[in-house]
Amino acid sequence: MVRRERIVNKIRRTRADAAFDAVNIALLAILTVILFYPLYFVLIASVSDPYAIAQGSVKLFPVRPTLEAYQNIMKDARIWLGYRNTIVYTVLGTLLSLALTIPSAYVLSKKDLPGRAILMTFCLITMYFGGGLIPTYLIVKKVGLLNKAYTLIVLGSVSVYNIIVTRSFFQSTLPDSLFESARIDGASELRMFFSIALPLSGSIIAVMALYYGVGRWNEFFNALIYVSNSDYQPLQLVLRSLLLQSQQAVMDAALTDDPEMLADAARLAYMAEAMKYAIIFIAAAPLLIAYPFVQKHFVRGVMIGALKG
Repeated sequence: MVRRERIVNKIRRTRADAAFDAVNIALLAILTVILFYPLYFVLIASVSDPYAIAQGSVKLFPVRPTLEAYQNIMKDARIWLGYRNTIVYTVLGTLLSLALTIPSAYVLSKKDLPGRAILMTFCLITMYFGGGLIPTYLIVKKVGLLNKAYTLIVLGSVSVYNIIVTRSFFQSTLPDSLFESARIDGASELRMFFSIALPLSGSIIAVMALYYGVGRWNEFFNALIYVSNSDYQPLQLVLRSLLLQSQQAVMDAALTDDPEMLADAARLAYMAEAMKYAIIFIAAAPLLIAYPFVQKHFVRGVMIGALKG
């Protein structure tokens, strides 16, 4: 009897189903190659011989593998200072952003909040209208945030988009009846936030930490405009200065008539090309290492508001 039920309940796969699966697998395989190959090429090019890169010989595997590009980058003490600064900015900046975003979104998710529509309107206005670079620079200078160790931690602390996403999470995931029951039992708003909302919001906190963390790690423009002190510059600016320095050395060496200097210029030009790929990989590697640990929460969090069948 049980065997008959298993046979009846077994779903028969038709040729159309098999063809559909085959097409899906092929498309996913092609998409994976398209997305993965650029990063793979950056990796193999960064450890290949600079002359092979210039000749276009690097395709699928490293050509005459060497770590010379990484050695030229790592021997500069500024790279370690940039790494330290970027890690500090990323960790402290992400914590500050979470401390501002999560409570703000929780408050704005309350339907009985007085002036809620007005507050949301003001938040949305900032998404589409800004004062411009020069007025912003003058404000940053006036409040004393120019060339300070905490400049990149304070600037860009809150994203209205992230507040809206987090607010949607609270509205769609945490039922009002849960808070009403806690309120009947005498819980205050702070108690409900710390004892109910936060423990049930692990997925959205992980998503926001990833969003803010990636933004902080890749911070470049604010650092370029507001931080000129080399002691406070993040990794992105340090890598940029190393690349510009190598290119300038090539230009200076190319202006001479000395054959040895010209040979050095050619070698530096080839090395600068390899250093470009090494710099890209150095900047991206920490994020690639961290992403698998939050990937589960990230997928769950970004599906907020999606249609589910």
